[in-house]
Amino acid sequence: MKTLYRTPPANSFCERLIGTVRRECLDFMIPLHEPHILQILKEWTAHYNRGRPHFRLGPGVPEFAFRRIEIQVQRHHVPDNHRVAAVSILGGLHREYRMERTAA
Repeated sequence: MKTLYRTPPANSFCERLIGTVRRECLDFMIPLHEPHILQILKEWTAHYNRGRPHFRLGPGVPEFAFRRIEIQVQRHHVPDNHRVAAVSILGGLHREYRMERTAA
């Protein structure tokens, strides 16, 4: 079934995705031609599905947020023989971070 023309509430999932693509990607880049747009969207889609945080479990705050949390003595500790590595996405527009093991 096709949605009606100019009725955003009828297809809210598509409208949200298109808005997200525009706000997070295309507003900051100047596509030169159609293959360039396809390349940009391919890289952004991989970042969106793999590296970007989203609500996979639904909206709201998870239950564990309301439990009493013990005070941590060491916070944000990077384990020995590891380092934090940043990977640029779309020429530095976004970044993904991961832990890497360093040489001993």
